[in-house]
Amino acid sequence: MPGTLLDNADDIDYSDIEAKYQVEYDDSLDNTIVVDGVPVIDKGKLEKLLTKLSKEFGKKGVLVKPDEIHMPWDESSGKSKGYAFIDLRSVEDANLALATMNDHPFDARHRFKVNRFTDIENFATLDETYVEPPDEEYVPREHLRAWLTDPQGRDQYVTYRGEEVEIYWHGKPSQSELAHKPEWKDFLYVAWSPLGTCIATIHRQGVRLWGGPSWKHQQRFAHPLVKLIEFSPCEQYIVSWSNEPIVVPEGAQQGPQFFSPEDEGNNLAVWDAKTGDLLRTFSTHDGEAPTSKKQMQWPALKWSPDDKFVGRITPGQMISVYELPSMGLHEKKSIKIEGVVDFEWCPLGDKDKAEAAKERAANGGSASQPQKKLRPNMLAYWTPEVANQPARVTLLNFPGREILRQKNLFNVTECKLYWQNQGDFLCVKVDRHTKTKKSIFCNLEIFRVREKDYPVEVVELKDTVMEFSWEPKGERFALVSSSDPNLGNPGPGITIKTDVSFYQLERAKNDFKLLRTLPNRTSNAIRWSPRGRHVVLATVGSSTKSELEFWDLDFNIEDTGRKEGQTTEWGSGIQLLGTSDHYGVTDVEWDPSGRYLATSASAWTHTLENGYAIWDFRGQEIVKQILDRFKQFIWRPRPPTLLAKEQQRTVRKNLREYSKTFDEEDAAEESNVSAELIAHRKRLVDEWNAWRALRTKEFAEEQKRGPSKKRNEEKEEIEVWLDELIEQIEEEVVE
Repeated sequence: MPGTLLDNADDIDYSDIEAKYQVEYDDSLDNTIVVDGVPVIDKGKLEKLLTKLSKEFGKKGVLVKPDEIHMPWDESSGKSKGYAFIDLRSVEDANLALATMNDHPFDARHRFKVNRFTDIENFATLDETYVEPPDEEYVPREHLRAWLTDPQGRDQYVTYRGEEVEIYWHGKPSQSELAHKPEWKDFLYVAWSPLGTCIATIHRQGVRLWGGPSWKHQQRFAHPLVKLIEFSPCEQYIVSWSNEPIVVPEGAQQGPQFFSPEDEGNNLAVWDAKTGDLLRTFSTHDGEAPTSKKQMQWPALKWSPDDKFVGRITPGQMISVYELPSMGLHEKKSIKIEGVVDFEWCPLGDKDKAEAAKERAANGGSASQPQKKLRPNMLAYWTPEVANQPARVTLLNFPGREILRQKNLFNVTECKLYWQNQGDFLCVKVDRHTKTKKSIFCNLEIFRVREKDYPVEVVELKDTVMEFSWEPKGERFALVSSSDPNLGNPGPGITIKTDVSFYQLERAKNDFKLLRTLPNRTSNAIRWSPRGRHVVLATVGSSTKSELEFWDLDFNIEDTGRKEGQTTEWGSGIQLLGTSDHYGVTDVEWDPSGRYLATSASAWTHTLENGYAIWDFRGQEIVKQILDRFKQFIWRPRPPTLLAKEQQRTVRKNLREYSKTFDEEDAAEESNVSAELIAHRKRLVDEWNAWRALRTKEFAEEQKRGPSKKRNEEKEEIEVWLDELIEQIEEEVVE
């Protein structure tokens, strides 16, 4: 029997066992990549280079061992050929390497070019016979600033109520209408970009941008649990922040638009707004636990006005400035400043922008040429008193890093920096304490930045300054001050009494002089019109007061100076135009034209009479909407005008000629409304006359037929009920 089994062993079928345990070999080369741009070295530096290459790929999540890198050599010279073959573990790793390492800067002189090995083989055997490509239909892209071409010159605003967002056109009552009602879902809030090009929605998964006439999706940024965003001034970059640190789960999607393992633990991200690429991440915890209740300063990154630099402060140590778009540390070193608390970039004024435009025109439209005429970027920072050194405010030139001006300050409790929007003045609000530190008063240190040696004027104040605001493009500022004993600890139902003061630069003395003080107010917010001159004083966040005061600081400017030698009293042009009230107001914002003001009461702050109102610059109410679950009202910003200074002067000079056209349009609109009303009334009268004529005719025909000829005459029966009192008996009840 055993001999029989051995003799028939060759006839047994092992195919199922072989199929189960068969080892499959991947003989394709899809996981092999070719890296060009590798430094040319000799044999002595090979080990160091392979280790460095392995680390560079590892930073992007591509695991490569030094022995997996093959470096071809030129036998005649004994040096490498400047490229390398790398065998990766999978096709997915090869795809990740292509996405993250192509065009990667290895050092100052070498930049990687990564290709798949099979692609090089395909190109080597490529048929060079020309085949004409098929014609593709041209699909024009929507212009992201198409709303500026509105024939009626209307502005837009967005409202967010409940789970719905609506975008409206705003103009005359007959021109105001719904522009778009998007179907965006599951987002926290919305935000316009600084120039109004697009609108952002903040979702749990990240940020999305929308724009164009059809409000199509433009870009997305994958930052889970994002809470805050900020655009750079020129809209080229966007910053996102989350209170949760970045976590990259195993198998997560990789690429230039996604986080990599080296980003783990950070919570602040900088993105390219156009491409969606991630540029760099930071941590805002500064070594503290993420659960720390310490208030975070926002914005955490501060942009130069031309989007060339972005700065980040390490409190008490240094200011780190990064170059865009590489996000590399400028000159590979930070500005070390002992005790530094805060800093702000100097804005670009219209003069600077005009010079930049001229410089670009002279260079053939190129912005990369040196711009010698332009004022360089400037930043201001302050440091507190340290040991025997006083507190100090410093103006610093950048990128030259030259100190332009310093001012020592004594007995300083706190400083706050306020740049005028043209970069002409810097106001440093200094809260000072007495030697006993029992009371606090305020000084304003005002730097005149456009003048030689940056002179400083001091405005001394006795009370605490709660609010400060420069007039846009002007030489005036307003402040809210108070000496109320409840200041700092108001308690429920208590309204702080304040004074509002206006100051203006007196050119004859080069000093800021008080124009006028408005005493015994409750105002705690100052909102200048974007065009200056008009200002609104508001009581915001109070449960008992919600007043709005509309002021004109040049009320009689057109009447002054007409007669020779005529002078006006200092501050006489300040005039109250109107007062209003919006209960529970939480936000006050001017539209870009400076003609309308919007006030809103957000459900994020309280739930009483939420909604919004729109007023003209005189305080006349135009629109009032009370809406439950109302959250946001934001005007759409406008970019700077494209008209040159000369063209703007021509428009102002011929303003009365233009106003005739507008008056004719208004009259035509009123006549159209009147014509419609008259036509409606005439139609009603005609309908009445026709009905009356018909009834008169019917009555006349009935009269001709006579009483005997009436058919189906109906009889009407009337029943009358009469109540009759038959007897009445009165009885006296004795108890």
